[in-house]
Amino acid sequence: MTRRLALALALALSLPAAARAEDPPAGARAAWDALTPEQKQQAQEDFERWKKLSPEQKAGLREKLERLHQLPPERRADIQKNYEAFQKLSPSERREILDRFSRFEEMSPERRAQLRQAFRELIQASPRERQRYLDNLRRWRDMSPSERQQAREQWRQLRGARRR
Repeated sequence: MTRRLALALALALSLPAAARAEDPPAGARAAWDALTPEQKQQAQEDFERWKKLSPEQKAGLREKLERLHQLPPERRADIQKNYEAFQKLSPSERREILDRFSRFEEMSPERRAQLRQAFRELIQASPRERQRYLDNLRRWRDMSPSERQQAREQWRQLRGARRR
């Protein structure tokens, strides 16, 4: 993990102990000193956000971190690579991804399963099929809400005609 993330997680996980002790957790000072001023600023902001989380949210994050540590090294390396790529995105791109993830998390388990299956199928599709799908998606996004509704109705009628 990047130093900033590792430090933020170390600080977050050691918060109860740090609140009772006068000295920071072992290794925290060296990790802090190794950060750039920008990384230190970001870590401080992350820590402030951590302090505002509910006990349930903190417990959930601790659980996720524990699961992360239990993953095989190759999988953890993939996660770090994705995290680093995410950090290179612009703030608006990161916000868009996080917004989409939040919407995904709010979906029913059935809908999430449908989307995962569709994504697996897209990954396994031939380059030609994948491009056709992406072209259709682009056209769909360019449609107005009323055009989308009309397309949905036409699709339902077409499916109904095929079933007869």
